[in-house]
Amino acid sequence: MQNQQRCHLLIDADDTLWENNIYFERAFDAFVDFLDHSHMSAEDVRTALDEIELVNNKIHGYGSKNFARNMAECYERLVEREMQPDDVKTIMSFAEWIMHHPIELIDGVRETLEHLSTRHDLVLFTKGHPEEQKLKVDRSGVGIYFGHTVIVKEKDAEAYRKLVSDLNMNPERAWMVGNSPKSDINPALAAGLNAAYVPHERTWHLEQTALAAGGEKLLILERFSDLRKHF
Repeated sequence: MQNQQRCHLLIDADDTLWENNIYFERAFDAFVDFLDHSHMSAEDVRTALDEIELVNNKIHGYGSKNFARNMAECYERLVEREMQPDDVKTIMSFAEWIMHHPIELIDGVRETLEHLSTRHDLVLFTKGHPEEQKLKVDRSGVGIYFGHTVIVKEKDAEAYRKLVSDLNMNPERAWMVGNSPKSDINPALAAGLNAAYVPHERTWHLEQTALAAGGEKLLILERFSDLRKHF
């Protein structure tokens, strides 16, 4: 049944509106090939990189530039040959490619945003490097559907409470829409908001965790366009 009352819809960006993680995965594959370790598998290298990212992301945040920094640190830790002056430059190029790939909207996103924007108040709520995220929003062409764009370092429960306060929202009439249980769904529910989970098969594994129990406050959809059936 459709929600007839006007709501605040807080919508995630990466892997909710457009493809994102697949490009980081391709950069990682290129990194593994370049490292060419004698016995570590790609999974082993990923584990080493995860350890670095879990520490550095708390300090530097997210985005392709920080991903490049993490890969460079991982390379220095794991490389078996003598490092060459251009090695880090090569690693940086893998991440630079992420910055310049065309924005690929997920199926049904533009039409769904156009529909929702006539019925509800839309807020783009994303985390990452501010300049990088703003560039992606501009290149996506969907920024016109949002009344506000908010970019934060981390999307935890406190960030949601602050957003609700800053925009003077009623949390009972606010829904967070996203693909990440860790950043979109669970902290929004913890902050007293509602949440609509739109899974993506290539969600970054560090964003994956069990969904919190949400009862009627949690809506689980198959695809982004299904929002039109409920809002």
